[in-house]
Amino acid sequence: DAQESRGLGDVYKRQTMNAAVEVLQSSHQHINRDRLWQSLMALAKLGATVKGGVCRLALTDLDRQARDLFVKWCEEAGCTVTVDGIGNIFARRPGRNPQLPPVMTGSHIDTQPTGGKFDGCFGVLAGLEVLRTLNDLKLETEAPLEVVVWTNEEGSRFPPCMMGSGVFAEKFTLQDTLAKTDVDGISVGEALNAIGYAGTRPVSGHPVGAYFEAHIEQGPILEDERKTIGIVLGALGQKWFDLKLRGVEAHAGPTPMHLRKDALVGAAAVVAAVNRAALGHQPHACGTVGCLQAYPGSRNVIPGEVRMTLDFRHLEPARLDSMIAEVRQVIDNTCEEHGLSFELTPTADFPPLYFDPVCVDAVRGAAQGLGLSHMDIVSGAGHDAIFVAELGPAGMIFVPCEGGISHNEIENADPDDLAAGCAVLLRAMLAASQAIAQRQA
Repeated sequence: DAQESRGLGDVYKRQTMNAAVEVLQSSHQHINRDRLWQSLMALAKLGATVKGGVCRLALTDLDRQARDLFVKWCEEAGCTVTVDGIGNIFARRPGRNPQLPPVMTGSHIDTQPTGGKFDGCFGVLAGLEVLRTLNDLKLETEAPLEVVVWTNEEGSRFPPCMMGSGVFAEKFTLQDTLAKTDVDGISVGEALNAIGYAGTRPVSGHPVGAYFEAHIEQGPILEDERKTIGIVLGALGQKWFDLKLRGVEAHAGPTPMHLRKDALVGAAAVVAAVNRAALGHQPHACGTVGCLQAYPGSRNVIPGEVRMTLDFRHLEPARLDSMIAEVRQVIDNTCEEHGLSFELTPTADFPPLYFDPVCVDAVRGAAQGLGLSHMDIVSGAGHDAIFVAELGPAGMIFVPCEGGISHNEIENADPDDLAAGCAVLLRAMLAASQAIAQRQA
């Protein structure tokens, strides 16, 4: 009887693998485009703004409602749902071999204060749609599949950004993260308890067979190149600084130009240097002064102090450092020229990341197999995939967003593009599941 049972199991296993191969070799997308879109629109109602966007900050009651809806949908799809100590939600669809590490996908459902319907949410609901599609196809994967909602990716309410995936990857400690507070003094731990998502699953030590994250591009390249799928090779390294320039405030009328110590004149030289350094280190270089405040802020007073932020990004570490060195030299020179002093304080350091070549090839193969226009691209923004990539093979899939606009209430994406990205995700996850099973065989 045991031998006969093993024989039937082998037959079923072959049938399951053959069904997966048929999906992988088919040019049919399989994805229910309308169901995916309707789910996105239903989620967008929670925190909807009058301008058509979404304001759903992390660990608020609106976030709880969105989490509850996601959990409901996943349980209806036959998933087991668990929550860890930082509030990350894991919806697991079992595989034939529960001992295999899961193929994971996901993103976040918290938003910016004036956010859109698709940033993060598309990655989560594309993962759910993959599971629903596999149910429709009655297809069992070898490895388990998991869809994850990462807590507080945006960092709008609580610092830092990418909080949940950072704790999962042990970049941040749970204790320190739970103690972080918002502007009202409410801690992450208190907020998690208030919405009922302080889970019991351990936050770290979980195997990652592979991780894929689908996302709107948040930039204009795909739309400009008229490509449907962005095959993400990696993510730009990021180094951020706070710069404070100090001069002497003085009356704007009686003080001759050659005797001034104008901090804003020095700041202008730095702004130009940041822009010049980024333009001089293409491709993939970005340099931004996102915040600049001049003090005391009176029209007839020479600014005696300027505070500004510097944001440098590049895919190559050496060129990232070169950009910073060039700007640092300008800071030294302009302070000497104008009689200023300065403080330069590092505030963030994310090294450049190349995604796993096997995952990148799985995304490329899926796009090619579906006959979708595609191109290689690099992520200029931070994503949860960057942290998860330190635990296992990872890759990302980009789809266009209208005008390249994101973190904005008018953020928009085409339903066909979203469905295409989801179809690529389906095939990439199936391919990863089979590869994991073959490695364990």
